[in-house]
Amino acid sequence: MSDDPRHTLGRRGEQLAAEHLERLGYRVVARNYRTRFGELDLVATDEYVLVFCEVKTRRAGAGDPWWNLGEAKRRQVRSMGAIWLAEVHDRPRTSELRFDAIGIRLDRDGALVSLDHLQGAF
Repeated sequence: MSDDPRHTLGRRGEQLAAEHLERLGYRVVARNYRTRFGELDLVATDEYVLVFCEVKTRRAGAGDPWWNLGEAKRRQVRSMGAIWLAEVHDRPRTSELRFDAIGIRLDRDGALVSLDHLQGAF
Protein backbone atom coordinates (compact mmCIF):
# COMPACT_ATOMS: atom_id res chain seq x y z
CA MET A 1 0.00 0.00 0.00
CA SER A 2 1.25 3.44 -0.92
CA ASP A 3 2.26 6.09 1.59
CA ASP A 4 1.46 8.81 -0.95
CA PRO A 5 -0.75 11.38 0.84
CA ARG A 6 -3.15 11.41 -2.13
CA HIS A 7 -3.68 7.64 -1.83
CA THR A 8 -4.19 7.95 1.92
CA LEU A 9 -6.73 10.74 1.33
CA GLY A 10 -8.50 8.67 -1.33
CA ARG A 11 -8.65 5.55 0.85
CA ARG A 12 -10.11 7.60 3.71
CA GLY A 13 -12.75 9.07 1.41
CA GLU A 14 -13.66 5.66 0.00
CA GLN A 15 -14.04 4.25 3.52
CA LEU A 16 -16.36 7.10 4.50
CA ALA A 17 -18.34 6.66 1.28
CA ALA A 18 -18.70 2.90 1.90
CA GLU A 19 -19.91 3.55 5.45
CA HIS A 20 -22.41 6.09 4.10
CA LEU A 21 -23.80 3.58 1.59
CA GLU A 22 -24.06 0.93 4.31
CA ARG A 23 -26.03 3.35 6.52
CA LEU A 24 -28.43 3.76 3.60
CA GLY A 25 -28.96 -0.01 3.49
CA TYR A 26 -26.55 -0.93 0.70
CA ARG A 27 -24.06 -3.77 0.87
CA VAL A 28 -20.65 -3.03 -0.64
CA VAL A 29 -19.78 -5.94 -2.94
CA ALA A 30 -16.53 -4.62 -4.46
CA ARG A 31 -13.89 -2.03 -3.66
CA ASN A 32 -11.12 -0.83 -5.92
CA TYR A 33 -11.94 -3.30 -8.69
CA ARG A 34 -9.21 -3.04 -11.32
CA THR A 35 -9.99 -3.07 -15.02
CA ARG A 36 -7.95 -2.19 -18.10
CA PHE A 37 -9.62 1.25 -18.02
CA GLY A 38 -8.85 1.97 -14.37
CA GLU A 39 -10.29 1.21 -10.97
CA LEU A 40 -13.93 1.17 -9.85
CA ASP A 41 -14.03 2.76 -6.40
CA LEU A 42 -17.14 1.06 -4.99
CA VAL A 43 -19.84 -1.31 -6.18
CA ALA A 44 -22.81 -1.64 -3.84
CA THR A 45 -26.27 -3.16 -3.92
CA ASP A 46 -29.56 -3.36 -2.17
CA GLU A 47 -32.20 -5.83 -3.32
CA TYR A 48 -33.27 -3.58 -6.23
CA VAL A 49 -30.30 -1.68 -7.62
CA LEU A 50 -26.62 -2.25 -8.33
CA VAL A 51 -24.65 0.97 -7.86
CA PHE A 52 -21.27 1.81 -9.36
CA CYS A 53 -19.95 4.65 -7.24
CA GLU A 54 -17.15 7.07 -8.09
CA VAL A 55 -15.69 8.70 -4.97
CA LYS A 56 -13.93 12.07 -5.18
CA THR A 57 -12.12 13.24 -2.05
CA ARG A 58 -10.54 16.64 -1.44
CA ARG A 59 -9.16 18.54 1.51
CA ALA A 60 -11.48 21.34 2.59
CA GLY A 61 -10.42 24.49 0.74
CA ALA A 62 -8.62 22.55 -2.00
CA GLY A 63 -11.38 22.78 -4.56
CA ASP A 64 -14.59 21.10 -5.50
CA PRO A 65 -14.60 17.27 -5.52
CA TRP A 66 -16.65 17.37 -8.75
CA TRP A 67 -13.98 19.20 -10.78
CA ASN A 68 -12.52 15.90 -11.98
CA LEU A 69 -15.86 14.28 -12.82
CA GLY A 70 -16.11 15.44 -16.43
CA GLU A 71 -17.48 13.55 -19.40
CA ALA A 72 -14.25 11.59 -19.96
CA LYS A 73 -14.29 10.31 -16.36
CA ARG A 74 -17.98 9.43 -16.58
CA ARG A 75 -17.33 7.47 -19.79
CA GLN A 76 -14.43 5.69 -18.09
CA VAL A 77 -16.56 4.68 -15.09
CA ARG A 78 -19.34 3.40 -17.37
CA SER A 79 -16.77 1.30 -19.28
CA MET A 80 -15.38 -0.10 -16.03
CA GLY A 81 -18.90 -0.95 -14.89
CA ALA A 82 -19.53 -2.88 -18.11
CA ILE A 83 -16.32 -4.84 -17.59
CA TRP A 84 -17.26 -5.61 -13.98
CA LEU A 85 -20.65 -6.92 -15.13
CA ALA A 86 -18.97 -9.15 -17.73
CA GLU A 87 -16.21 -10.45 -15.45
CA VAL A 88 -17.97 -10.97 -12.12
CA HIS A 89 -20.23 -13.98 -12.58
CA ASP A 90 -21.31 -14.36 -8.94
CA ARG A 91 -22.54 -10.77 -8.78
CA PRO A 92 -25.87 -9.72 -7.31
CA ARG A 93 -28.74 -9.74 -9.79
CA THR A 94 -30.86 -6.61 -9.60
CA SER A 95 -33.48 -5.02 -11.80
CA GLU A 96 -31.63 -1.69 -12.04
CA LEU A 97 -28.13 -0.28 -12.50
CA ARG A 98 -27.10 3.18 -11.39
CA PHE A 99 -23.95 5.31 -11.47
CA ASP A 100 -23.53 7.49 -8.39
CA ALA A 101 -20.85 9.93 -7.28
CA ILE A 102 -19.90 10.77 -3.72
CA GLY A 103 -17.91 13.92 -3.04
CA ILE A 104 -16.02 14.03 0.25
CA ARG A 105 -14.29 16.97 1.90
CA LEU A 106 -11.93 16.31 4.81
CA ASP A 107 -10.17 18.69 7.16
CA ARG A 108 -6.38 18.56 7.51
CA ASP A 109 -6.68 15.93 10.25
CA GLY A 110 -8.79 13.65 8.04
CA ALA A 111 -12.11 14.39 9.75
CA LEU A 112 -15.20 14.60 7.57
CA VAL A 113 -16.27 18.15 6.69
CA SER A 114 -18.92 17.26 4.09
CA LEU A 115 -20.27 14.35 2.10
CA ASP A 116 -22.43 14.90 -1.00
CA HIS A 117 -24.07 11.86 -2.59
CA LEU A 118 -25.38 12.31 -6.13
CA GLN A 119 -27.59 9.36 -7.03
CA GLY A 120 -27.75 8.75 -10.76
CA ALA A 121 -24.94 11.23 -11.31
CA PHE A 122 -24.27 9.86 -14.81
